[in-house]
Amino acid sequence: MNYRVQPTAQVDETAEIGAGSSVWELAQIREGAKLGEGCVVGRGAYVGTGVHIGNNVKLQNYALVYEPAELGDGVFVGPAVVLTNDHNPRSVDPDGKQKRGGDWEAVGVKVAEGASLGARSVCVAPVRIGRWAMVAAGAVVTKDVPDFALVVGVPARQIGWVGRSGVRLVAREGEPGVWECPQSGTVYEEKDGALVERSA
Repeated sequence: MNYRVQPTAQVDETAEIGAGSSVWELAQIREGAKLGEGCVVGRGAYVGTGVHIGNNVKLQNYALVYEPAELGDGVFVGPAVVLTNDHNPRSVDPDGKQKRGGDWEAVGVKVAEGASLGARSVCVAPVRIGRWAMVAAGAVVTKDVPDFALVVGVPARQIGWVGRSGVRLVAREGEPGVWECPQSGTVYEEKDGALVERSA
């Protein structure tokens, strides 16, 4: 075994865990889940049935990733984040009978490469979080988030852009629609509401 699992964690025998990954105390990884290489699954985190997780993903303590979520490479999921999977949740049907697994259709959250979800944020499925986007702590995401977008609040709304380093971008003076990372110096261009990295 080329990964670490703490004795109190529950990892289903059908789950796939990539090389160099660590699964900490009381975490649960369900049937058919797939985790890439170098992942960290924190204490008490939950990974649902068949969830697909890329390489170098961090799930912090008590993060809840319900199926059929998909997380790209390098995604950060902060403490107590919730990725939901039922757009119209009910415990019972209209007749008062308890709903079972086949009584509803699961919808998922997709989190693209490098995106970060701040502590206690909630993503209400079905939504997509774009590449390298940043969801602020406590935000409730109810619609898709563009690549590199910074979103905050309840419901989440975009207030700016972030680069790959996670630092908020600043507008370049005299160049409308051009943004720069104050940390890395990388330049980005805004076109039709989308942000793209400028070629070197």
